[in-house]
Amino acid sequence: MSAVDKAFHGLRHMIATGRLGAGQRIPPEGELCEELGVSRGSLREAVRMLAALGVIEPRHGSGTYVSPLRPEDVIGSLSLTLELLPLTGLLEVYEIRRVLEAHVAAQAAARCTPEEVGTLFALIEAMEATDDPTKASELDHRFHSEIARIGGNPTLASLLSVFRARSRKYQVFTLPEGPELRRKSDEDHRVLATAIADHDPVAAAGAAQAHVAQTERWLRAFMPPVEEDSVEADSVREDGNAS
Repeated sequence: MSAVDKAFHGLRHMIATGRLGAGQRIPPEGELCEELGVSRGSLREAVRMLAALGVIEPRHGSGTYVSPLRPEDVIGSLSLTLELLPLTGLLEVYEIRRVLEAHVAAQAAARCTPEEVGTLFALIEAMEATDDPTKASELDHRFHSEIARIGGNPTLASLLSVFRARSRKYQVFTLPEGPELRRKSDEDHRVLATAIADHDPVAAAGAAQAHVAQTERWLRAFMPPVEEDSVEADSVREDGNAS
């Protein structure tokens, strides 16, 4: 284990065990270096790593503090690693997203106010009115983020935002069949918003799950074609006739 890793895991352990609580100022560098057995440079690098994860907050002129450790903030830091997933990995994540989007849609249907319903339909109308794929993607993100917000769980909303941000890197509306995909997506949004407006959690959950599953199918269009030689080789390995 490197000195930086030692400092990183040492600080993380202090926070995980509650020795350093949310919002608490961490001890001076000298004390931490002596306790952890690392240099100041290694400790500072560990602090930078934890700050990137939203766990520690350096405050200019005041010191370094443990962050409030709000679940939604810590979950949001997953974007640092989730954005590195290849498309195959992202498609596996979509199984989780289908379940969570259905849940928050059901919660939104149970909780929504007339004003919130109005916001959802206003976003849909803006999506339908634009020909700019980038703007449509941003409005789509805002639409689903609003549903998650209405659902009432900031941690789930943060996690879903991370999932959506990764999938937005693939601009499905720029595919040759983009206009038809836009039309289908707009229809799905109206079905989902109507179920929420009707305070029908079951219909809202079903609409959300179907919409995410449809997006997953569209994303598969970006998968590279499987070469016949590769398929034959996989078949041979499965039959146990080659190593």
